[in-house]
Amino acid sequence: MTTIEANFDGLVGPTHNYSGLSFGNVASTGNTSKPSNPKAAAKQGLEKMKALADMGFVQGVLAPHERPHIPTLRKLGFIGSDSGILEQALKQAPKLLAAVSSASCMWTANAATVSPSSDTKDGRIHFTPANLVNKFHRSIEHEVTGRILKATFSDEAHFAHHPTLPSVEHFGDEGAANHTRFASEYGGKGIEFFVYGMSAFNTQNQRPQKFPARQTLEASQAIARNHGLDEQQVVFAQQNPNVIDKGVFHNDVIAVGNRNVHFYHQEAFLDSAKMQSDLQRAWRFTGSTQKLHFVEVPSSEVSVQECIQSYLFNSQLLSQSNDEMILVVPNECQAQPNVWGYLQRIVENDSPINQVKVFDLKQSMSNGGGPACLRLRVVLTDNEKNALNQNTLMNERLFRTLNHWVEQHYRDRLVESDLSDPQLLQESRKALDELTQILKLGSVYDFQR
Repeated sequence: MTTIEANFDGLVGPTHNYSGLSFGNVASTGNTSKPSNPKAAAKQGLEKMKALADMGFVQGVLAPHERPHIPTLRKLGFIGSDSGILEQALKQAPKLLAAVSSASCMWTANAATVSPSSDTKDGRIHFTPANLVNKFHRSIEHEVTGRILKATFSDEAHFAHHPTLPSVEHFGDEGAANHTRFASEYGGKGIEFFVYGMSAFNTQNQRPQKFPARQTLEASQAIARNHGLDEQQVVFAQQNPNVIDKGVFHNDVIAVGNRNVHFYHQEAFLDSAKMQSDLQRAWRFTGSTQKLHFVEVPSSEVSVQECIQSYLFNSQLLSQSNDEMILVVPNECQAQPNVWGYLQRIVENDSPINQVKVFDLKQSMSNGGGPACLRLRVVLTDNEKNALNQNTLMNERLFRTLNHWVEQHYRDRLVESDLSDPQLLQESRKALDELTQILKLGSVYDFQR
């Protein structure tokens, strides 16, 4: 039996816009109120999915959410018809309207934390949707995210779905953006590596001063327990509070890992020596005879600011069947001379990273999300792959179908004032209703219930 790692990318939603809702995310706040192009954003994401599928990787699609989310506005006291509620929200609370219209669920690295069956006590893949409590516009996602994950991975013999953690700051959970798995082979015994920004109950530990630490140690520990992970296979490490204050809001903005390679910036962790020591200890426990590689990028070669501007580490580190590793990066890496120069050197030198592949993801990048933000990694055996919803896996037919679907339903220009347009709501609902039929998801949206 073979075991692979699949990537499930979030399909960009019809209300993709730049409202600057993510404090701590420099790109998000820096592009506030600029016009967006939802059609181009969705197509850019589809192009990346199809390209990776064509390279032989297993690539899946996760559906966007219903936006604007009228049920949330009703909970907050707006009454009447849907169009009336939109009009009221625009007049009384325009930023609230922007929040419930965000297409942020496209960044499925924040959708959930996933543990493969080879790591869990019951031999099933475990999913925990992230509560994302640090940002209101994201905190309303987890219920529908859970429905979509269950519709995609429905077979209880292979997949276990947990409820989200308590939606309070103490258990702030941002999903796989702060979680990495190391293993010599995808199907072998692995290390689950959780990175946190602060300990909620230990007020003496170091914390960022300018921007919030979104992931707590307590949330990571709870997920490890719920997923039935062996303590010897789990490592917790604290993110450097200083880089959070520079705009590194998730660990996947400053580090990425795959199999036996950890690629990260010199300033990524509060204690890099301890991080390495803890991972090496856990690596010995796996029994692997392979070397665990630490590829540390020095500040003298690439600054933290250049990492943020280019999203060097918000990349996908992928293993091909010939054991070569490809780093998938956004166009912005080529625009930073130090970043691009460094990437050329690691490919040319004796490095486990053999190739760099560049994609145009400008629409997502302008809102603070690179290649790694757009995907949720799921390790699958042959049987588990066969048990998931096959209609969500990318191929030539689905690529053509979804491109046609985007052409039919998406606008090519959207500004914040458009969010109160009742027609946009109707366009979005019609599109999503059709999408659930394409992907065979059933009734996952509130308007379908």
